[in-house]
Amino acid sequence: MLRRNSFRLPRHPASVGLARRRVRDHLADWGHGPDDPALADAVLVVSELATNVVRHGPLLEREFEVAVTALGDGSCLIEVSDEGRLEPRPRLVGESEEHGRGLHLVEHLAAAWGVWSRGRHGKTVWALVTAPT
Repeated sequence: MLRRNSFRLPRHPASVGLARRRVRDHLADWGHGPDDPALADAVLVVSELATNVVRHGPLLEREFEVAVTALGDGSCLIEVSDEGRLEPRPRLVGESEEHGRGLHLVEHLAAAWGVWSRGRHGKTVWALVTAPT
């Protein structure tokens, strides 16, 4: 079974925590238990991607979008979209010495991740978090 939910949040630091809670709540409602490593990893990934938008997103952008999709095999697809232009490689938290290790966390936790162009509407950074085998 495939379940998906998306929501928009203001581009504000407080939205990072709200994104984490909403993704956690959606995944819990869809059967991911509190001890499920995929749930914890998905929450951490959305936190890093949302932080990236808040810190590095377009200055005039007021909102960004978060989507979470639960796949039938227990995996989760996390998508964070903004109106920023597509770069050869997305700037994620942790990319420079002055920030944390967000990029390394996303690379470590996600089975795959990347960026999709939304044409003139910006980009979506996505990460696939797989269920433990």
